Amino acid sequence: MASGVQVVDELCRIFYDMKVRKCSTPEEIKKRKKAVIFCLSANKKCIIVEEGKEILVGDVGVTITDPFKHFVGILPKKDCRYALYDASFETKKSRKEELMFFLWAPELAPLKSKMIYASSKDAIKKKFQG
Repeated sequence: MASGVQVVDELCRIFYDMKVRKCSTPEEIKKRKKAVIFCLSANKKCIIVEEGKEILVGDVGVTITDPFKHFVGILPKKDCRYALYDASFETKKSRKEELMFFLWAPELAPLKSKMIYASSKDAIKKKFQG
């Protein structure tokens, strides 16, 4: 089911910046996004960046001790969202980093919101190549 919701170009730029790790200065690395949350615009026609809902790499260890716990804490309890999270973890063999895409649909979210977000997920996934 297609929803007709458009993805703004800024989301593609954010995805690319999080996905591609460039050789950067320490200051540029601190400004990289560790997590970012996307929502539908007020008119429900575009997927946009939710203002103030991001975690920067420079915040980890300084103002944020557990980035994933903080990330889950800034997600709304009664509405849906999309999110990108740059996860770092260790296996028995090595340290890994994965970029994860989330569709957040809590139980308390309205059914209409769940339906719009679910039907718009393909639009955002098509823009996020790789």
